Amino acid sequence: MLHGRDVERATLLALVHEACAGRAGALVLHGDPGIGKTALLDDVAAAASGVLVLRTGGLESESPLAFAALHRLLRPVLSLIERIPAPQADALGAALGRRDVGRVDPFLVAVATLSVLTEAAELQPVLVVVDDAHWLDAASADALLFTARRLQADRVVMLFSVRDGAATSFRHEGVPSLVVGRLDRESAGALIAEKAGLPAAHDVLDLLVVQSDGNPLALGELAGTLTSAQLTGDAPVPDRLLLTADMERAFLERARRLPDPAQGVLLIVAADDSGRIATVRRAAVILGLGEDALEQAESSGLVDTDGDTLRVRHPLVRSAIHQAATGSERRSVHRALAAALEGHGEPDRQAWHAGAAAEGPDAMLAASLHAAGAGAEQRGGYVAAADFWERSAELTPDTELRASRRFAAARNAWAAGQVSRTRLLASAARGETGDPALLADIDRLRGRIEVTMGSGSAAHRIYATAALAAATRAPGRALDLAVAAAGLAAYGGDSGLTVDPDVIADRPLGGVSARDRTLHTLLRAMTSASQGRWADAVNEFRAALDEGVTSGDPDVLAHLGQAAVHLGDDVAAARCFAAMLDGAREHGAGMTVLYALPRLAFPQFLLGQWSTVLRLADEAHALSRSTGHTALAATPLAWLALLAALRGEAVDPDQLAELDDIVDRHPLGILAGPTSDLRRWADGARAAQSGAHHAAHHHLSQIQIPALARMAAIDRIDAAVRAGEIDHARAWVDELVPFAQSTRWPWALGAVDHGRALVAKDADAAGLFERSIGHYAHARRPFDLARTHLAYGEHLRRAQQRIDARTHLRRALEMFEDLRAGPLGTRAANELRASGETARKRDVSTLVTLTPMERQVAQLVSQGLSNKEVAAQCWVSPRTVAFHLRNCFAKTGVTSRGALAQLTLS
Repeated sequence: MLHGRDVERATLLALVHEACAGRAGALVLHGDPGIGKTALLDDVAAAASGVLVLRTGGLESESPLAFAALHRLLRPVLSLIERIPAPQADALGAALGRRDVGRVDPFLVAVATLSVLTEAAELQPVLVVVDDAHWLDAASADALLFTARRLQADRVVMLFSVRDGAATSFRHEGVPSLVVGRLDRESAGALIAEKAGLPAAHDVLDLLVVQSDGNPLALGELAGTLTSAQLTGDAPVPDRLLLTADMERAFLERARRLPDPAQGVLLIVAADDSGRIATVRRAAVILGLGEDALEQAESSGLVDTDGDTLRVRHPLVRSAIHQAATGSERRSVHRALAAALEGHGEPDRQAWHAGAAAEGPDAMLAASLHAAGAGAEQRGGYVAAADFWERSAELTPDTELRASRRFAAARNAWAAGQVSRTRLLASAARGETGDPALLADIDRLRGRIEVTMGSGSAAHRIYATAALAAATRAPGRALDLAVAAAGLAAYGGDSGLTVDPDVIADRPLGGVSARDRTLHTLLRAMTSASQGRWADAVNEFRAALDEGVTSGDPDVLAHLGQAAVHLGDDVAAARCFAAMLDGAREHGAGMTVLYALPRLAFPQFLLGQWSTVLRLADEAHALSRSTGHTALAATPLAWLALLAALRGEAVDPDQLAELDDIVDRHPLGILAGPTSDLRRWADGARAAQSGAHHAAHHHLSQIQIPALARMAAIDRIDAAVRAGEIDHARAWVDELVPFAQSTRWPWALGAVDHGRALVAKDADAAGLFERSIGHYAHARRPFDLARTHLAYGEHLRRAQQRIDARTHLRRALEMFEDLRAGPLGTRAANELRASGETARKRDVSTLVTLTPMERQVAQLVSQGLSNKEVAAQCWVSPRTVAFHLRNCFAKTGVTSRGALAQLTLS
């Protein structure tokens, strides 16, 4: 029985009870080795009646084998794979080696894991138990953590155990945790009495508790070193008991008392903890160890047997045995295990052991590891692939081939989020190759690291230098690099290097792909923009747009979308990022979805689709947390802060604290610019609303990215005028003039005339406001148009033209109400009252506040999607969709899906 764990046990059983009632949960138990985490999990699994228990665990030897732990967990319910959406089923089947569908996105495997578990829970509540999660292979860990974070109204509970201090890729941020602490004196005494068959004397018990620090494993081991007389106090206890830190040495001493053949078997078990007795037996035969050796190892007390499995009883046993062996002995055992696994359907495990046994370069073995790495990469097991590729490179005699394999390791390490390792591998590969194509690929990866984690200008320098170097010998790659550099330059990452489009494409474009034609035309557009030739830039961009959007290529769509934002083409930007998002959803490409969501928010915000922006930001925030990509939550959180500011709503303090924490603790790379600028815009808007015009001017003057400065132009100019900084206001208008006159965008021309009106003499202002409104009539920026109506109405009221003022103030109020821009709506209403007209408050009885997930569900249901289709799009279960849909009905007062479609949602 368990001693001293009543609180922990009650917590776990309560989670199981909640899951049975349709309220999912997850918990990570963590504590020192031997503290009793596994015992707690075993106890809860045994006590959970009427529940399907699915178990797996991390095995140190399986850490390089992608999805190994997930396969064990899902094996009893794999028949349910036929019930989940086909793309998910294909991805999961391929990851587990059951289907051949080409390259797999690991995100889709994670979604499929969620779907299979929630399908199983439709038949019976499910308890998922994952022991030693710190040793999970990274692919399994990512899938299981995603599932734990996405569970909602499901009959599933997930319990993990993690050893404190273990080096691990199991990053469980966002999943609640519980510390399993030391036993108190009373519980320790009960445990010793149970183990020894008699109680310990008070002074002996005190000594044992102090020496063990209340660790159950240590208590048992220490008590086991004492005789019955010593335990009861009838004989003296040794001056120095075995300290907890010496337990590993104690296990080793017990192992060394065994005959050499039995020690050899223990080393086999320690080297390959898959637990299969058949594998251990075959390896033992290869090493010439007899059957007696296996029996002696089994009876040593250092291993546990259960049917056809055999494992060391505690990680410290494995560590002691493995570290005490010589390098030659370990290689011999790995060689035997590789031979024992040959022909038994586990090529990856066999290749890994063969690689561990190698003593120097071996072309054939390197090729075998190469194949294993390619297979792991195909299945989405990036950490495993990186391990295989790196070992393959180490064993490869040929320098160029070694560089290629080392780069493959770097590419997969990057996909797995191992930044430091990626840098080292990429640097090593770069020093070994002279191949221009490979050098370009390596430099693109190096630049991507800087884009994501470092400096935009450093990334720009890498891209531009690499593009020029590859221009003649690898022109296709040079084009990709040059376009990437041009995009960075537009968003604050300009290093000063320039790349001439004519140098990059010195061959007839008719002979290249549509993709390359699009990118080259786009490169010309971005180059023209960087030189201030905005009219040429817009024309060249339009030439690239149609062919690029229809291609569906996510990289091309990303480049086009970013260019459209920079050039001020709101509709094109929305078109590109929406196409990118739709394609990513269709293919289950979660990271592409996460890329597109906050970027689509830019044009949607400008086009007045603020409720859509709220939904996009909410989804991106939730998805970044579910996938463990914390830094990618920064820009969505900044969007939420800006919307809250413009709507006069309180900022969620938890979200604000989260944003501050991300900015302080996580490198944002190129995202630091837009995140900071959105935050500055939000701070400026709040300051302006409170009448702190100098503070508003300060915040808005700090906006760095030119495209964002143009988006916020009216706010910036208005703040400068109200702060008395007329010279700044005029300078900002003048900065916008060349862009507006060249591009002829109606919104830009409208912003220029609005700004000029604010700094003009009263006699000239009216005509400028009229002209601004005329331009905005042909634009699709309702917020800016409403600002202009408000400013013009204020001007007319001050000029005692109250009747004319009311027309503009009334229109401004209506538009602000549509956007729910409360502070400016209040300002318009106050001005309207001051003009002699009572502002009518619009009936907002149908405008309700829904949670982010409820908004998303309501929007998709309104499009006619079924619960199952909504679940596939939102990456949750149909049961969770039904739960949120019921909440939507309750909050809105509607009772049907059709009525929900007619409702204007808040």
